[in-house]
Amino acid sequence: MSKSLLEQLRAMTVVVADTGDIEAMEKFRPQDATTNPSLITAAAQMPQYQSIVDGVLLEARKELGSSADEQAVANLAFRRLAIAFGKKILEIVPGRVSTEVDARLSFNTEATIAQAREIIKEYDSAGIGRDRVLIKIASTWEGIKAAETLEKEGIHCNLTLLFGLHQAIACAEAGVTLISPFVGRILDWYKKDTGLNYEGTEDPGVKSVTTVFNYYKRFGYKTVVMGASFRNIGEIKELAGSDLLTISPQLLGELEAATGDLPRKLDPVAAKAMDIQKIEVDHETFVKMHAADRMATDKLAEGIKGFSEALEKLETLLAKRLTELEAVAVN
Repeated sequence: MSKSLLEQLRAMTVVVADTGDIEAMEKFRPQDATTNPSLITAAAQMPQYQSIVDGVLLEARKELGSSADEQAVANLAFRRLAIAFGKKILEIVPGRVSTEVDARLSFNTEATIAQAREIIKEYDSAGIGRDRVLIKIASTWEGIKAAETLEKEGIHCNLTLLFGLHQAIACAEAGVTLISPFVGRILDWYKKDTGLNYEGTEDPGVKSVTTVFNYYKRFGYKTVVMGASFRNIGEIKELAGSDLLTISPQLLGELEAATGDLPRKLDPVAAKAMDIQKIEVDHETFVKMHAADRMATDKLAEGIKGFSEALEKLETLLAKRLTELEAVAVN
């Protein structure tokens, strides 16, 4: 019987589940898992996870006291909820989970560092080693600088919302553990901007990740590349051989059901021999390159806004649920 595309992919790339749904992870058994505020919000509304949500809310209320308002409790509960899901996920996956810093801190280096330390402290207290956790931070200049400090403390980081080569180079120079370039969101922008359809190697998201991967391998950076945000399995097939790929349960299912030959497209050995110009990216260069890249400028701002709105929605849901729980307790 011929091997599925998923089985072939796993032979050359670490497969990561892009979901907050624990049942999906149990089905596909990925090496690692990554979540974001949108995924946590979706998971928090599933009936099977209500007990996790309620437990986190009541613990946050107990910690802050009866005088704290619902919004303050909900804010603390959100942070604890991401960690609670992270702990459950680590019972299933053998590798690492990514837990995200509040997206509203994306332009505040010190606040990002402080919250990352809090997250790691929670995992530490649960007996979960730092080798199993990645702190997820937006790839702003401020976020990259925060990650540089955290990495020196032995706190590993996943730099997300990455769309441009300037972001990728800055991350590598900062010694970041892993980056998550967003393939599908890059494709979305180009389709909207040009009105054209793109497939295969012409897909702008595929091109972007291929460029970053080859740059990293050519110059021997230790930072690894995890393609993310896929729109179809065609994009995944074009990036076979990437260090890691984080894939939604739906696309994991499609890969598992499909057969045929899956050739390696990204090759670190081949990249070593490529003629690629090295670029020095300091703050001034980062700002200039970012301003010159309309797609990266638009998608980074849009991504931070989207994750921030998802957080606000989740906090509203948590505050409402807390009110319900406390009403039941009173009666």
